[in-house]
Amino acid sequence: MESLFQLLFSPLPTPAIISLFALAAATLFYLNTRPAPLRSPADLKCQTLGIKDGARKVALLKDNNNLLAYYYDDAKTLYEVFQRGMKVSGNGPCLGFRKMGRPYQWLRYKQVSDRAEHLGSGLLQRGLKPTPDTFVGIFAQNRPEWIIGEMACYTYSMVVVPLYDTLGPEALVFIIEQAGISTVLCDNQKKVEVLLQNCEKGQTPALKTVIVMDPFDSGLAERGAKCGVDVVSMQDVEDAGKSDLQKPVPPKPQDLSIVCFTSGTTGNPKGAMLTHENVVADAAGVLKTFETSIVPNPEDITISFLPLAHMFERVVQFVIFGAGARVGFFQGDIKLLPDDMKTLQPTIFPVVPRLLNRVYDKVQSGATTPFKKWLLNFAVQRKLAEVREGIVRNNSLWDKLIFHKVQESLGGRVRVMVTGAAPISPSVLDFLRASLGCQIFEAYGQTECTAGCTFTMPGDATSGHVGVPLPCNVVKLVDVEEMNYFSSNGEGEVCIKGMNVFKGYLKDPEKTAEALDNDGWLHTGDIGKWLPSGVLKIIDRKKNIFKLAQGEYIAPEKIENVYVRSGPVAQVFVHGDSLQVRRA
Repeated sequence: MESLFQLLFSPLPTPAIISLFALAAATLFYLNTRPAPLRSPADLKCQTLGIKDGARKVALLKDNNNLLAYYYDDAKTLYEVFQRGMKVSGNGPCLGFRKMGRPYQWLRYKQVSDRAEHLGSGLLQRGLKPTPDTFVGIFAQNRPEWIIGEMACYTYSMVVVPLYDTLGPEALVFIIEQAGISTVLCDNQKKVEVLLQNCEKGQTPALKTVIVMDPFDSGLAERGAKCGVDVVSMQDVEDAGKSDLQKPVPPKPQDLSIVCFTSGTTGNPKGAMLTHENVVADAAGVLKTFETSIVPNPEDITISFLPLAHMFERVVQFVIFGAGARVGFFQGDIKLLPDDMKTLQPTIFPVVPRLLNRVYDKVQSGATTPFKKWLLNFAVQRKLAEVREGIVRNNSLWDKLIFHKVQESLGGRVRVMVTGAAPISPSVLDFLRASLGCQIFEAYGQTECTAGCTFTMPGDATSGHVGVPLPCNVVKLVDVEEMNYFSSNGEGEVCIKGMNVFKGYLKDPEKTAEALDNDGWLHTGDIGKWLPSGVLKIIDRKKNIFKLAQGEYIAPEKIENVYVRSGPVAQVFVHGDSLQVRRA
């Protein structure tokens, strides 16, 4: 008893006292730096509500709430969204660009707005009409002039038609003629030459003017003149417009804003017609979904490297502009993106899974010993446990010891990341949510619904699904009998209806009728499944199936997964009544 008394009440040795103080200090640091859990806008165990016709809507929309058409009362068109950004930012920095080894330079909102009016006035001077029937092509990589050209169109109610190399020269010809494009904005001489080659072959008689952002050889203008195309510099068009400035002719919400051509598996590309309301509603749906945890503000910065010709990047940028925040462009070379990230230090980062897979692989490959692998996995598990409690932070002990390098590689200030355009592996998503110390949302959709139709909720750290319908649309699953998917089992083709659904394909009523049914539902061709919490999981693809001679339907991806184990597969195809695999 006496020895126990002495043990309990005798003075502790100095090292033990130091250890206790260190433990107490670490505990206090943990408690003081640990943020409050994220607040979700709805019960994460019941994230959607059933409505008529078997459709579901996000639970944050109560019974008397209509679908969202806009987020800000003063910003119902893309023109008004930008003007709002100029006002709330106090004419703050808007578009950033840089040259190798130099810091970012910034154009302010008023500079961009003024240049858009100058360019737009210059386009009117050259005979274009300020109406939604006027289509203007933009054939350029991401850069400030892309946005200036786009805003010039919106300032005078014209429509943007993005062009891009990956569609191929034949698709360029088709788009220019299908949309009746007389004027194209190009970034450099190389792209002008591609357009002129088509003109010289007599393939694009509609094209009359090419406006070039970069300096170009005088011989290019002479070459254009020979085939009836006026090649002029963007600066000259802006100067001409500035000297004869026209009053803006703002668009209405129901007016077309953009015709985004998408490549199909066969045939010519299809031009999805999207209104101002479509794009504004989609951006509003994203803002409404994460407003309880993230509110963009003029201090936010995003990096633009995903193609501006795609709607994912377009929606992200108008979320940014509406908040008066800024967009910094990468230098144009994806290999220089890490340097751009470190220099720009973005807070909002739109990304695709392929890039996130590279981040994941790089971190995993850095754990070169068994102990390092164990420590990395242990740190991931500890951080992931916090994330699942709604705690998202980058200042924990594990961040300082393990994850600071990967966070710094993205600039060190990312607070929101949105991934879309393709599925992401649940294991990669879990790892990144733990290691990056920021909120990561997964989106799902397609061009025809203005990029996104579902979005993961704040505080939902589960993976393997694409979240819930945006507040601007509802989703239902439709029977696909030939594949044994039935809505009564919570499975079927994903169909979308709402403010973000497109108006159809340009001059293609047959394809429009295939995508939009008589009740206005967009049929995506993807097979979805409702999970118990009310979130949507994409489980299959309707269109990628073969019907064999005996009447069976088979998805080639499933066969590829079997055959690829014994060697690379080049092609899966139907021959008679069987499915054949050709080796690479």
